[in-house]
Amino acid sequence: MSKQSKAKRDKRKKLQPKRPINRLNAQQPVQNHAVLTNEEGQVVAAIGLQGTEWLLAIGGQTMGNADNPVPMLAMLKHLSNVQEKEGRKVTLEYSTQLQQLIDDLAADEGKTADEYLAQLVSEFEGVEEAEGEEGETAETAAEDAPADAEATPAASDDKPQA
Repeated sequence: MSKQSKAKRDKRKKLQPKRPINRLNAQQPVQNHAVLTNEEGQVVAAIGLQGTEWLLAIGGQTMGNADNPVPMLAMLKHLSNVQEKEGRKVTLEYSTQLQQLIDDLAADEGKTADEYLAQLVSEFEGVEEAEGEEGETAETAAEDAPADAEATPAASDDKPQA
């Protein structure tokens, strides 16, 4: 080995660009692909891609993850519709990559992207209506019951009432 080999090696290392240290289990950055914002410009909910996994965040908290972001986008679209019905102004924006994914899925079913997304959103509305009907049937059953039915169990009690 020559006397100058260490000096040459150090010089070569110094000229090379700095490399980041890759750590095990390092968190990959999240790329936002859909963002639901309110009228003040605050982010209400978002869909992001971290590595190969799609994440749903609502109110700053990660609520779930999936391999397919389209159902999550339909849920955000439904949330946007609900907010607008309540009189709040919200904006849903999504990336071209997510739009392309919707276009491809819609083309597979022979629909436009808007029709496909509207179909998915209607499924969420159907679930919400079904839950509302269950609550209404319990309330209407209580209202339809005769007024004497409430007093009957108390009247059959052998204990005197005050």
